[in-house]
Amino acid sequence: MSQPAPPSAATGPAPSPTSRLDVAVEAIHLVKKFDDFTAVDDISFVVPTGSVLGLLGPNGAGKTTTVRMMTTLSVPTSGTARIAGFDVREDPEQVRRNMGLTGQAATVDEILTGRENLRMVGGLYGITRKALAARTDELLDQFSLSDAADKQVRAYSGGMRRRLDLAVSLLAAPPVLFLDEPTTGLDPRSRAELWDVLRRLVAGGTTLVLTTQYLEEADQLADNIVVIDKGRIIAEGTPLQLKERAGAASVVITVSDATSLPAASELLRRNGGEVFVDETARTLTSAASGLADLTRIAGWFDESGITVDDIGLARPSLDDVFLSLTGHRAEGAQDDRAEGAQDDRAEGAADTETSDGTEPTSTDTSSGDLR
Repeated sequence: MSQPAPPSAATGPAPSPTSRLDVAVEAIHLVKKFDDFTAVDDISFVVPTGSVLGLLGPNGAGKTTTVRMMTTLSVPTSGTARIAGFDVREDPEQVRRNMGLTGQAATVDEILTGRENLRMVGGLYGITRKALAARTDELLDQFSLSDAADKQVRAYSGGMRRRLDLAVSLLAAPPVLFLDEPTTGLDPRSRAELWDVLRRLVAGGTTLVLTTQYLEEADQLADNIVVIDKGRIIAEGTPLQLKERAGAASVVITVSDATSLPAASELLRRNGGEVFVDETARTLTSAASGLADLTRIAGWFDESGITVDDIGLARPSLDDVFLSLTGHRAEGAQDDRAEGAQDDRAEGAADTETSDGTEPTSTDTSSGDLR
């Protein structure tokens, strides 16, 4: 395993001579072909500094291949990408100095303690002993691991291991962090805790690019979402913009007494749309344009005397967006892991060299992790 190109311990990642301060990540007409198969077909997007981009798509869509090209793990067939202003083709070493990558599986050493894992990788980065000790304590505290710092990682929960894996990827304080399925396999509580950690990173100025199988995760974290299908971008926008593409919002009303459903349905029709009634749940659903419609409808029911248990505005979910854009619901991450493995098999020895002709920086391509 080759030693990582060490970022300067004193100054951190090198400044980019060509960087735009408002842009942290750029994909520029990226294409990746394996023989006659095109895995990624002319993908371009921009990620503003200090924001979160979510890469979503059905299984085998090309998300993992895109991330591999942007993190110097795979050489593009054509096109390029810039990370913190550095081109992945022209200056891959500086790209690696300015980014972190966390794969789907935690790659920390189970025999070592959390503190020892951080010190080991920090040593490979060339960080001085004094600076590394301070940085280790800082990261252990930031990721709520101080109490378990001197325990073997084999005793950690899944959520603790993922937090430690993230801490390792941030040792050199990279301005950009790539996360491939960051919460896969975590229970809901651990997932929520990791979301809080990621929000704090973004608040501190870190730019995140994440792939995820959880649509709720993209909804919670992403400022902008790129939907990829069959290697092409088929939609892009904020979570709200994408939801609006899947259809109008709906007003949902639950009445207290099922016998009032006919009168409630007639009243709701005044809003001009079709009304769907669920007698078992005592609910009525109809299209609504937004809060103005909701306020007006609530006033009608208040004046009518019909007792309402609940009234609210429901927007389409990101799962509905998937369905409307791709024709099927979102699926799990299994094929995304297979996609990365396919990349490894297809590229074989060809990707043992990076675009600058040198061996890649200490990468574990089985997990997509880069140290």
